[in-house]
Amino acid sequence: MLYYFASLLYYFASLQLLISVFAYYKRDMGNKKRLVVLTGAGISAESGISTFRDSDGLWEKHSVEEICTHEALYRNYDMVVQFYNDRFAQLATVEPNAAHLALKTLEDKFDVQIITQNVDNLHERAGSSNIIHLHGELTKVCSMKNENLIVDRNTLPNPLITGKDVAPDGGKWRPFIVFFNEAVPMIEPAIELVQTADILLIIGTSLQVYPAASLSMYVPRNAEMFLIDPKPNTAGFNRPINVIAKGASEGMKEFMEIMNEKL
Repeated sequence: MLYYFASLLYYFASLQLLISVFAYYKRDMGNKKRLVVLTGAGISAESGISTFRDSDGLWEKHSVEEICTHEALYRNYDMVVQFYNDRFAQLATVEPNAAHLALKTLEDKFDVQIITQNVDNLHERAGSSNIIHLHGELTKVCSMKNENLIVDRNTLPNPLITGKDVAPDGGKWRPFIVFFNEAVPMIEPAIELVQTADILLIIGTSLQVYPAASLSMYVPRNAEMFLIDPKPNTAGFNRPINVIAKGASEGMKEFMEIMNEKL
């Protein structure tokens, strides 16, 4: 009987210690400032991914109407699918750059939440924990009959889909991309996240595409804002913003120095 009570006492003591350790780390995590990061094509360009809007970008080679609208998908399925197959295949030839990796490092000191307009998977491959993709993901496809039927390309017999590849519901597969004039399902979660920011960091985006361009309007008034871009344009911001006029990787070095001074 004495052994039983001793074992029971040891169990509760161990449980109490576990609860205390959990509470400590939970409190420590709760003290982290929330850093919401909005990224665009500029951060991935340094990894070698083609941008859309630069002078030599993808829109110079293809019109939006040809490959990035709902109508184009039905009018010229093969061309649209091949365009995004090529973008998907390119992912195997590139790696996350120093800017992607720096955002992962910041998770040690901040509650980092990433909202990206990019459709690549470089944030995931850099190890970032919390990512919202506003405009879809190259690594996934969905059914044309039910766009909520979403699968990872690499689970399919043929990741580079064609019109012969059919979803379980009988529909053709389509790229899991938000085309122009389609609804942006993740914009509401993104707005809610921005509203909780202590710091908003914008990297490599011109903020020309709505509704993503409106996100900075939802930042709390007491939050700090930073923009990293080699050609910064602050005309669309309705409040002061700290500008780091550098590329993504060099700009992140400077940003991290600023953040270290504040801690």
